[in-house]
Amino acid sequence: MRIVIAGGHGQIALRLERLLAARGDEVAGIIRKAEQAADLREAGAEPIVLDLESASVDEVAERLRGADAAVFAAGAGPGSGVTRKDTVDKAAAILFADAAVEAGVRRFVIVSSMGADPRHQGDEIFDVYLRAKGEADAYVRGLDALDWTVLRPGQLTDDAGTGLVRLEARTGRGPIPRDDVAAVLAELVDTSATAGLTLELISGSAPVSVAVKSVAGN
Repeated sequence: MRIVIAGGHGQIALRLERLLAARGDEVAGIIRKAEQAADLREAGAEPIVLDLESASVDEVAERLRGADAAVFAAGAGPGSGVTRKDTVDKAAAILFADAAVEAGVRRFVIVSSMGADPRHQGDEIFDVYLRAKGEADAYVRGLDALDWTVLRPGQLTDDAGTGLVRLEARTGRGPIPRDDVAAVLAELVDTSATAGLTLELISGSAPVSVAVKSVAGN
């Protein structure tokens, strides 16, 4: 498969790129800064320098053309302000989804957040973030041209992955190593039977492949 990842230099994305490249997939990551390219190459991914905050749908679609799947793993990051929650977590996700539709890439996986909700109340930065992610999710879920899956991890940690997870429509809150999020994404990308599902993810007792097959109905 050829898989294009938005937010290609993110902590989850770099882990995902290594996993996909190691299993023989062709993987590309969209990054904002040319100096990040070496890290992607080291992970086995082709770097694509493109700023999703200023690019057009046509420009992004051109980079997506010929891909088998697209993964939105970009984020404004914990140090960013309210404005970038809107321009990255919401607007860039919508742009990437529209570009996937234009490029004819049906398989689309978006990394969201537990608690994401377009109706979330509050004015703190995290409240704005949860609203932005919720609005992006709602937009993607309204696109019939995409075989979308929304993944909502719990509290992200840098602990070593265990390969054991809980993946369900509702899991309740809990932590999850970024290693395990990447492993689940790698399985979801080529498990199209999970299309149309919004899934929460925390650490649990099921091996990743078993957890994904379970929600896929096989």
